Amino acid sequence: MIDGALTEEALRRAVWPQFARARRQDYVYLANHSLGRPPDRMAEDVSAALEAWYRDMGGAWDLWLAQRERFRALTARLVGAPRADCIVPKTSAGQGLRAVLNALPGRPRVATTDAEFDSLDFILRVYRENGRIELRITPWRALSVANADLVVVSSVLFRSGEIVSSLGKLVRAAHAAGALVLLDVYHHAGVLPLDLGALEADFAVGGSYKYTRGGPGACWLYVRPGLAETLRTLDTGWFAKRDMFRYERPEPPQFGPGGDAWLESTPPVLAPAQALAGLDLTLDLGVDRLRAYSLRQKARLAQLLEAQGLQCEGAGEDHGAFLTLASADAPGLAERLAACGIRVDARGERLRLCPDILNADAELERAARELGALFRR
Repeated sequence: MIDGALTEEALRRAVWPQFARARRQDYVYLANHSLGRPPDRMAEDVSAALEAWYRDMGGAWDLWLAQRERFRALTARLVGAPRADCIVPKTSAGQGLRAVLNALPGRPRVATTDAEFDSLDFILRVYRENGRIELRITPWRALSVANADLVVVSSVLFRSGEIVSSLGKLVRAAHAAGALVLLDVYHHAGVLPLDLGALEADFAVGGSYKYTRGGPGACWLYVRPGLAETLRTLDTGWFAKRDMFRYERPEPPQFGPGGDAWLESTPPVLAPAQALAGLDLTLDLGVDRLRAYSLRQKARLAQLLEAQGLQCEGAGEDHGAFLTLASADAPGLAERLAACGIRVDARGERLRLCPDILNADAELERAARELGALFRR
């Protein structure tokens, strides 16, 4: 598709035409860290899944299951899963967390940080309030794996974009202490190179909503080999059965092989279809090249903001794909920027800005000018 390093010129020629529908809008979109813009092919893949339903009725399952398995295979390539069946499709990262919590015996001790995304944080607090887990929440730099059965931590923080360093060391320390580790890699997968197999992570949750442009509902749980075969969750259903379409009922229940044993009941079929085009594009361009281009764009936007008298965080290699600006009125600034035709978002007192491969340099210049004017007012 593109040889060598990514450039705006090359992206204009080879990639931007694949996003004609998303690029019809006349606003500057810098919320790529929140909801990724879909390729035109996404609609074609979803349409094919729907057409199979109209045409074949029950026979559409052949296509639907093939799309699901391709989703698993592409995601496995993206995150370094040793096998495609280690990727278990879910409709949300939170659903993946619940599957793990509901696989652990007794009242497990869970250690996590105060920097986790609201979805996982809320689920953990609700499980604690219902007496299902013991929960210890600490600042992320003070996270301790001692006296824990499960450690839940993000690899890139959603508010600031900070990269949690020494993930391998953390996983090894947790295992030495007898704990399992669940990584939230939602702001990592498709942004930074990731090898869950090499990290020896026990579980990970992520999805296509953001950087791989697959929209809501196309999420996944990773279960490492070994655990996938031996640990069982109560979040189960007939798609987790061995030979599910034979409708047998052996005692005890017999599960499918490997990660298939972590599947649930009748799955949503359009979510995998809507994620395929974005995954293909991400893998074709390569995460290493996307990361290098992102670093250049972040540095450029940071330079433009500095020229407006604004100091941002996140431009360096110790952060993920977005910049942040500190402001007590970050949500209000996001609203006023939207009125100026600049789409960003805010988390707490941080305004988040994420350029990506569909943003022209002229758009970054415009965004910096508008932000400078807003701050001066």
